[in-house]
Amino acid sequence: MTNPIALVLASIIVIGLILDMALNSGTAFLFLARKFAQFIEWLAFWR
Repeated sequence: MTNPIALVLASIIVIGLILDMALNSGTAFLFLARKFAQFIEWLAFWR
């Protein structure tokens, strides 16, 4: 992955988080963080 592509993807993620905090009080981020934690536990089980 080149640096410009990484910067664009990182900026899209940051803009999405800022919009979520402004419009939804961060509920979508909290939902995704919980699902990610469950996914990590599931992966650890299969390790």
